[in-house]
Amino acid sequence: MAETDSRPPFFGLRLALWYATLFVIGSIAIVFLTYYVLRVSLEQRDQQIIQAKIGEYANAYQRGGFDALADTVRAEQRTAPERLFVRVVDRGAEAIVLSQPQGWNPEALEMASVRLRDGTLVQVGKSTEAREDLLARFRAALGIVTLLVVVIALGGGLLATQSAIAPIRTLIEAVTRIIQTGRTDARVPVGGTNDAIDELTSLFNAMLDKIEGLVDAMRGALDNVSHDLRTPLTRLRGTAEMALAAEPDIDRYREALADCLEESDRVLVMLNTLMDISEAESGTLQLTREPVSLHEVVDRAVDLYRDVAETKGVRLTVAPGDAVVVSGDRTRLEQVAANLIDNAVKYTAAGGRVDVEVARDGGRALLRVRDTGAGIPADELPRIWDRLFRGDTSRTERGLGLGLSLVKAIVEAHGGSVAVESEPGRGSTFTVALSP
Repeated sequence: MAETDSRPPFFGLRLALWYATLFVIGSIAIVFLTYYVLRVSLEQRDQQIIQAKIGEYANAYQRGGFDALADTVRAEQRTAPERLFVRVVDRGAEAIVLSQPQGWNPEALEMASVRLRDGTLVQVGKSTEAREDLLARFRAALGIVTLLVVVIALGGGLLATQSAIAPIRTLIEAVTRIIQTGRTDARVPVGGTNDAIDELTSLFNAMLDKIEGLVDAMRGALDNVSHDLRTPLTRLRGTAEMALAAEPDIDRYREALADCLEESDRVLVMLNTLMDISEAESGTLQLTREPVSLHEVVDRAVDLYRDVAETKGVRLTVAPGDAVVVSGDRTRLEQVAANLIDNAVKYTAAGGRVDVEVARDGGRALLRVRDTGAGIPADELPRIWDRLFRGDTSRTERGLGLGLSLVKAIVEAHGGSVAVESEPGRGSTFTVALSP
């Protein structure tokens, strides 16, 4: 934990810097735009004042000549808040300055002129010093604002990112605890904000639930495998010891070897079935898909168990129905049908019956196996799909407890589903649904 907390928060720092950079760039762009708009507005205002005064002075000159223009300029100079530069050049190229405020910088004058009908040129100028002074003060204010923006962006970015990545740090700490302790029962608390972090946390907790369930199932499967393998291996050893301890006899040796082969086959079947189930559940099971008639699959499975059913006194029938074709692996689907029929015949007493039906239900193809056997207790129904699970009623029958697990794994690998309905004493109905 200490190692995790001592690492520099590069991710949070990078996130804060990105946030601050984008915020500062956006703010500076707004500042420059504001300054540009203000500058243009002031320039346009000065031009409007100059053009208005030129028109006014031209009208005064045309009404009363030079004297009227001079009176108008002097009157405005006494009352106007801003003094203007006014010059008149007559036809003899004689320039008369009517207004020139003291202390003006000639280079800071913004001029405009108009030539009258008699050739007289009227010029009006306005100093830009006041405008530049205002813009300078505005630039200073914008500089301070920009500096504040940078400070706020960095501080706000750090605070925002620290708050945003706090749930991620909690997630990292939970993962670190799980790695260090090996305990998968730890969970990350959900913040309750219903945001993406909460969704990630919920998914992480769900993943932990799944992992914990898989680990428990694996532990249970290993316990069951070790328990179920102990019996055949003990038989192998016992058979071999008995054969070796007895007097030399070829027939006894042959019988012992035959028993060893039978038990070896049982172990191999168990291991191969477990491998098939694991591959199907992990999505790595190779399926050779082709159009498969479910009726043909059922007929082959029924032919395989017809003699077994007759020997036991169980009536095995196939209901007629429409042709139903699915896309799947023929061999694997035959395993499904064979396991379901074997399970039904095995747990149906003499005089009972097993009915196999193939049907179409809307957009699904159904394979239904119904028996009149002992049924399954309600408390065992959720567990019949577990590997190596054998209920109390099945302990008397020979089997591995893997048939239904294999059925479920193969059907789900085909994108289908399998369900069961059962009532103790009235039999069971297994229904496989596949896409046609």
